[in-house]
Amino acid sequence: MASADYDLAIVGAGAAGLIAANFARQLGARVALLEKERIGGDCTWTGCVPSKSLIKVAGVAQAMRSAGHFGLPPAAETIDLEKVRAYLRQTIEHIYAPTAPAALQGEGLDVYLGSTRFLDPHTLQSADRRVRARRILICTGAVPRVPTLAGLGQTPYYTYRTFFDNDRLPESLIVVGAGPVGCELAQSYRRLGSRVTLLAPRLLPRAEPEATARLRQVFSREGIEHIPARARAVSTEGTRIIVSTDGGDAAGEMLLIAVGRVPQLADLALEVAGVRHGERGIQVDQYLRTSARHIYAAGDVIGGAQFSHLAGWQAFQAVRNALLPGGTRAVPTTVPEVTFTVPEVAQVGLTEAIARQRFGDGVMADAVDLGRVDRAVSEHDTSGVIKLVANSRGRLLGATVMGERAGEVLGEISLALSARMRLRDLAACIHPYPTYNSAVQILATQMALGRALSGVRGRLLRTLSRWSVGR
Repeated sequence: MASADYDLAIVGAGAAGLIAANFARQLGARVALLEKERIGGDCTWTGCVPSKSLIKVAGVAQAMRSAGHFGLPPAAETIDLEKVRAYLRQTIEHIYAPTAPAALQGEGLDVYLGSTRFLDPHTLQSADRRVRARRILICTGAVPRVPTLAGLGQTPYYTYRTFFDNDRLPESLIVVGAGPVGCELAQSYRRLGSRVTLLAPRLLPRAEPEATARLRQVFSREGIEHIPARARAVSTEGTRIIVSTDGGDAAGEMLLIAVGRVPQLADLALEVAGVRHGERGIQVDQYLRTSARHIYAAGDVIGGAQFSHLAGWQAFQAVRNALLPGGTRAVPTTVPEVTFTVPEVAQVGLTEAIARQRFGDGVMADAVDLGRVDRAVSEHDTSGVIKLVANSRGRLLGATVMGERAGEVLGEISLALSARMRLRDLAACIHPYPTYNSAVQILATQMALGRALSGVRGRLLRTLSRWSVGR
């Protein structure tokens, strides 16, 4: 090819693109960062940042109302959603500032804003500029999935991309979909004061049944109505929106559609570059290389699990493979995920059911209720559980943690899984008390001892113990 303007052009400046650009720059590459909309992508503007900020606001409102449980005078203030939105914008701007175009250009990155498409395998058109690069990384993310529902096209509705533009707290909200986004936003609006109806066959369908059952109890206690059925049709009656399901109808002022996301491929002209793709996203090999060997793809645009932390990890690996000799397989062994409801639901590795399907009856699984964890009791956070799953040799296979700090607790278990550690390794590590993590040690010890003291080996150990004491 003719002389390129850049060593690497990155299409998409969300979580994946920003991590990729930073790594490539540190390697000394000439880097162009191209973004169709806003630097930061969904995570900064319509996903992680505003949703977690909203969850915090809703938690404060809930704490004010329930202060009487702690011997304090409860307070119930009217929620001004415009002021809440101002807080959300403040947090967004704070996180966005270091990644604004001027800031990135000051670090040696060339930033191009505008709709982007391929002109040939090495050339991209961004607004009125052409960019040529030796290597290209596509990480354009995903967009909300819109289901085929009769009447939806004639009904006003929100997705996560527009939901945070709302500045009026509705009297009632219908949420279609009970994955992480649906559950988080349903609980937040209920805690802020809306009447909420959640429509989905099951809450958090990928989670352990114990966790979903407990979350259903929490939602019921907080006044969230869950209709365990799929939405079939949508209609309006005056200012009310009606969603029909096989399990009954739901009515409300506002409708949120939260049934997943699909890779964002529109207008990229991937065919011009020879990049194969389908409904599930761009096709890549184990090194994140597309059908065009100099073009890589990472994050939500390649389908599969859709998490910012996974997208960032993949983007880092893609840059390594694009700019350095050799190749590293970009197939993660463990991908932790957290739903930031209250309590949080976090998991990594295999659920018990999947582990038993793969490894049979030799699988070990046990759980400890947070009602037995001193720190959780102290903080009135007992609607949760910690569950570990291991194989017959005691090696960890997966875990579920449900509690207000579940995402933090999951970190050490994710590391243990990545390192192929066993229950006895977690049990042998001294954990500080009183913490939520100490329950991991207690549970791992309980399971490791149960395994060690069972069967012939257990009888031998007991005999040796009696012999040693009697000497």
